[in-house]
Amino acid sequence: MATIRRFEDIDAWQKARELTRDVYRTTANGAFSRDFALRNQIRAAAVSVMGNIAEGYERGGNKEFLQFLAIAKGSCGEVRSYLHAALDQRYLTPEQHQEACEKAMEVSRMLSGLMKHLRGSDMRGNKYA
Repeated sequence: MATIRRFEDIDAWQKARELTRDVYRTTANGAFSRDFALRNQIRAAAVSVMGNIAEGYERGGNKEFLQFLAIAKGSCGEVRSYLHAALDQRYLTPEQHQEACEKAMEVSRMLSGLMKHLRGSDMRGNKYA
């Protein structure tokens, strides 16, 4: 794993950004855009993934970074849960639902891999890899 100099270098953050962009795009139209509660919840959960990766990185230590990565991973699950609710309300097609869930699961797997790496790393501080 290459040295990470800023949170924007983290592959999981980049993929979480894609997920957030997709969530915003998907929730901007049709009935989904008018279900303010669900729309706002799924958007907040998606942004939380990105935000927690960034905040954890900026804290400067592996233990805090791991804690924030765990929160980000939990937010990935939250996004998937809301995607199921959106599917049930027919705000998403089965294809849209599957694609979005796969992206959220990919981010979750990436976070798991980063967490595993950090747990086994001797390095501490801002240079995590």
